[in-house]
Amino acid sequence: MENSVAPCVLYPGDDRVRGAHGARSQAGTPGEDSLPLPAAGEDAASPAQTPCSLRASLCFRSGDDSPPQSRAAAAEGAAASTTSSRSGRRVVETQWEVSSAGAASPEELTSPEESVSPEERARPEELASPPEPESPEEPASLDELGELVPVSPGVGPAHGEPDLVIEVAGRRLRAHKAVLAARSDYFRARASRDVLRVQGVSFAALRLLLADAYSGRMAGVRPDNVAEVVAGARRLQLPGAAQRATDAVAPQLSLANCYEVLSAAKRQRLAELRDAAYRFMSDHYLEVLREPAVFGRLSGAERDLLLRRRLRSGRACLLAAALGPAGERAGSRPQSPSGDAETRGDAAVYCFRAGPGEWRELTRLPEGAPARGCGLCVLYNYLFVAGGVAPAGPDGRARPSDQVFCYNPATDRWSTVRPLRQARSQLQLLALDGHLYAVGGECLLSVERYDPRADRWAPMAPLPRGAFAVAHEATTCNGEIYVSGGSLFYRLLKYDPRRDEWQECPCSSSRERSADMVALDGFIYRFDLCGSRGGDTQAAAGPGGGVSVFRYHCLAKQWSQCAAHLRPPGAPAGLQPFRCAALDGTIYCVSRAGTWRFVPSQDGEPSGDTGTGGTFEPESLGAPLDVRGVLFPFVLNLPEKSDRGEQGAA
Repeated sequence: MENSVAPCVLYPGDDRVRGAHGARSQAGTPGEDSLPLPAAGEDAASPAQTPCSLRASLCFRSGDDSPPQSRAAAAEGAAASTTSSRSGRRVVETQWEVSSAGAASPEELTSPEESVSPEERARPEELASPPEPESPEEPASLDELGELVPVSPGVGPAHGEPDLVIEVAGRRLRAHKAVLAARSDYFRARASRDVLRVQGVSFAALRLLLADAYSGRMAGVRPDNVAEVVAGARRLQLPGAAQRATDAVAPQLSLANCYEVLSAAKRQRLAELRDAAYRFMSDHYLEVLREPAVFGRLSGAERDLLLRRRLRSGRACLLAAALGPAGERAGSRPQSPSGDAETRGDAAVYCFRAGPGEWRELTRLPEGAPARGCGLCVLYNYLFVAGGVAPAGPDGRARPSDQVFCYNPATDRWSTVRPLRQARSQLQLLALDGHLYAVGGECLLSVERYDPRADRWAPMAPLPRGAFAVAHEATTCNGEIYVSGGSLFYRLLKYDPRRDEWQECPCSSSRERSADMVALDGFIYRFDLCGSRGGDTQAAAGPGGGVSVFRYHCLAKQWSQCAAHLRPPGAPAGLQPFRCAALDGTIYCVSRAGTWRFVPSQDGEPSGDTGTGGTFEPESLGAPLDVRGVLFPFVLNLPEKSDRGEQGAA
């Protein structure tokens, strides 16, 4: 006989719960306390009952007719109904209870174990009521909702409640679609999603990038995580974030971490980060050069790249250092170190700004750097100051100094390097083939060379005996050093670094006192003060006075006169000695009286009736105001963004 299944009836919480306990107490036999259930076929079409979708039982919404039940079951159901009405819950009877309550005969009654299959007993959740709302004592965890993007106070609330959940490696961040879509094509293309799973970006990098998207400021970037932040910025298409991350980590780069940052940037092909590492190495070229753990691991191409960046970055500018006390003439017969060495003059470096046409102070010589009798030159776009007359000791006598100082325009800082092997004053300091040469000095013929990579000085071939008491002028040309003796001995000596020897060169026919000697385009130009032999500088103001310019062809080993008796524009009657520096095909002659530009002709030979192979430009550039001492000009490349001389030289 087919076992008919009694219908399951679902009642609202305020109705009586129709249980099966009363039916079980009756053992399936109708009595006076219970009414027989209608036949299954009769109730199937009743409008007051609607079957539910449960597989093994039927559910109906309550109507006017109530299913039969025993008094005991009614009493028990009333109690349950009261509890259910308080909580507003609905109760669904399990299948085996409904089947027992609706059995038509004792023969059809079975135990719950026999009526319900093992699969149904193992899955009570399929027959359970809808999930109840969580009580206030059990709120949702932050891990499920996700944490908010770390932004400045007041930034997040301005955009309302977050409407986007970003999931990375199982962790979540809540953000605003509108904010991210406005700053990234990546998020704009996925604006329809409420939950966005991101791959290829770490959670820590994502937090920093989203905070930057809200505030426009990159914080928390370090050398150990900058690579993943920059890579994440590229993946999430956040324009400007990669550069801001690079700029934020740039001040944190050091010799200890710059190579690791460079290696990470090259592995992930991060151009911005790689350039930042190269820029740091270029700006600190000397420190990198001395560090085997960095410079020794770079390829030859990378070493050349760093040096090119070092020498070509910024703009070439004309500068002048104020050296020595007032009245001291650079290149004159040096005075005894017992003289007054306390006078430092201005002890400053000035930069000429072409825009406003004025000189402006760039930096001051560091404490302890003698400003009198020192040598000065430029190597690898560093300014080096060596030797000089040190302050007087306890015995009241001043002595020559062996200290060497270095100025880095990229960082605007002074530092010290290894001292000279021999203290020197009135020396010539020159740069050649990546080395410094300290030549002579007062009553000295010795020469020493500085290797910046090894940070040490080494002795070289000394000047020939009887050369001169002091080297008045010196310059480098075609990979060789040229030294002239000035008014005492009219000789020209050449040093060949490949052979480490000195050679005699033809000397100029002029016997006037020379102001300076400078190299340009394979020639050496010597500026003599006409009529000033014997120190009579006032004679330069006479009819035959002025400046004569001689040129030496280094390969042909011949002298020629390219200008005679030229008067610099605006020069005073008593023309004072000046020093020279070459920049952009022009020779700048700098003194306290003014700055003049001498432009050689293309062939350099006298031409026409004027007999000049070059001339001074008609406009004087002036000189730093209230400068005492001698102005020593030189050329440095200064950073473009530096306000300390951003306009550079003319």
